[in-house]
Amino acid sequence: MSQQSQQSWSSQQHPIGSPFGAAATAGEVLEGVDLRGRSVVVTGGHQGIGFEVTRALAGAGAEVLVGARSPERAAEKVAGIAGVEVDRLDLVDPGSVDAFVGRRLAAGRPVDVLVNCAAVAPPAERSLDADGHEIQFATSHLGPFRLTLGLLPLLRAARGARVVNVSSGAQRMGAIRWDDPDFTTGYHPGAAYAQAKRANVLFAVELDRRWAAGGVRGYAVHPGVVIGTSLNNRPEDREAYRAQGLLDEEGRPVIDPEAGKKTPAQGAATVVFAAASPLLDGIGGVYLKDCEVSVVDGEDRPLTADSIPAEVHPDSIDPEAARRLWELTEQMLAR
Repeated sequence: MSQQSQQSWSSQQHPIGSPFGAAATAGEVLEGVDLRGRSVVVTGGHQGIGFEVTRALAGAGAEVLVGARSPERAAEKVAGIAGVEVDRLDLVDPGSVDAFVGRRLAAGRPVDVLVNCAAVAPPAERSLDADGHEIQFATSHLGPFRLTLGLLPLLRAARGARVVNVSSGAQRMGAIRWDDPDFTTGYHPGAAYAQAKRANVLFAVELDRRWAAGGVRGYAVHPGVVIGTSLNNRPEDREAYRAQGLLDEEGRPVIDPEAGKKTPAQGAATVVFAAASPLLDGIGGVYLKDCEVSVVDGEDRPLTADSIPAEVHPDSIDPEAARRLWELTEQMLAR
């Protein structure tokens, strides 16, 4: 990264003195925050961390629309939560994304917050969407990119909207394969996951640069490691999770927020912090962890059973890479 690029992010990518910590829950972060009259879209908001995000935002008074590939199943999950509706949205189907956007534009309701939360479990073998794109990159980046751009008129109409991309500490290990983002060669599930998570951060950086003047701010979030969601609940992975210190000998999730191991409610805390905390007014294009703007850390830190490095890597917020990814994404979606 050039010195000029480093200076361009350093003014905002630093802690702001948040009163919340790693153990905070979504409910605690939103205590006293009044979201009545606010409209929120949450992709994958019916399961795992997304469900806790939906429940917390609705509990603070927001009207939440959950975008889900199976709206019937999603409706069962969110039944009984006041202010929550469900609509069909399949992020790896451009037609489904465009139809969802069309319904929102026809309704004309401004969107105050868009939470791009949906993801897919890393497949052991390379898997593609209908357009031939690697499935993790398609689900976590290409689909959300298309959705976010489609909803831009409604985000601008809110006059102070936020777009939240749920990323991961894996952004530290991610690298955008500029010449082969679809892994036509050398596929590895972990590498594909890390690429998608770095893309989440770079997308937030460039979105904020392009749209902040129009009242739309972008954020990327590391929620922590939450075991037991649909993304990491496969029986064949349990031994690896024990070795990583994420499950105890009885197979129960290890909860240690300071080490990054969280409950779903704790994992949702930083997401709703990005979505609604007034502490972030005037701040954007940043990566958050533990309900705080992350420090920048470019050191090579190993992942161990006792340590899960998740601070933002300088390459993940490089504005030159962010612009390049935006242009590459436009090209991929135009094919």
